[in-house]
Amino acid sequence: MSAPLVGVLALQGDTREHLAALREAGAEAITVRRRAELDAVDGLVIPGGESTAMSHLLRDFDLLEPLRGRLADGLPAYGACAGMILLAGEILDAGAEGRQALPLGGIDMTVRRNAFGRQVDSFEGDIPFEGLDGTVRAVFIRAPWVERVGPGVRVLARAAGHVVAVRQGAVLATAFHPEVTGDRRVHKMFVNIVTGS
Repeated sequence: MSAPLVGVLALQGDTREHLAALREAGAEAITVRRRAELDAVDGLVIPGGESTAMSHLLRDFDLLEPLRGRLADGLPAYGACAGMILLAGEILDAGAEGRQALPLGGIDMTVRRNAFGRQVDSFEGDIPFEGLDGTVRAVFIRAPWVERVGPGVRVLARAAGHVVAVRQGAVLATAFHPEVTGDRRVHKMFVNIVTGS
C-alpha cells in the first residue's frame, strides 16, 4: 500500500517539525494553505501555534468551513496544543471578544486554553500514553488541558491530574508537542489511524 498523504496546516505555527515527524512515521507529508490542498489529503495535522491567530487565518484563507465539513465527513485529524484547542467542540478562555479561537468540533470535548499557565510555566515530563509502550516525553508550552470529554471520547493520557491526550474516532489530540522530541510514536499512531491499520 502506498504511503498516505497527510497535510500539515501551514497558516501559523510549527509546521516543519510535524512534516519531518510524519515522513519518519511513514506518510507522504505536504503543507496545507489552500482549499485544493485540504481536499487532496487523507489526513490533517493542526500544529501548535496561537489558536486565535490560526482561527482567523482559517477564515481569511476560506478554510474554516471546508475544514469543519471534512472533519464532519470523517477526515482523520491530529491536533497538538493549539491544534487540540481548535479541534474541540467548546473552548474556555477562548480569547478577547472579536479575536476568539473558533472551535472546529472534531472532538466532543471542552478545552481550556493556556490552562497550564504562561510561557514561563512551560514544562516537560514523561507520561503514560494508552496504546504506546512505556512513557512519552511530553513537552507542554502554554498548554491547554481538557476539562470535559463526551461519551465517545477516549482519554489516552493525563498529566498533573488533567486530561492531555484524547481520541474520538479518527481524530487524535494532545496538549503537548511530540514533534519536538524525536519520538515518532504519536505520529505513527496517527498515520495508522489514517491508513486504518
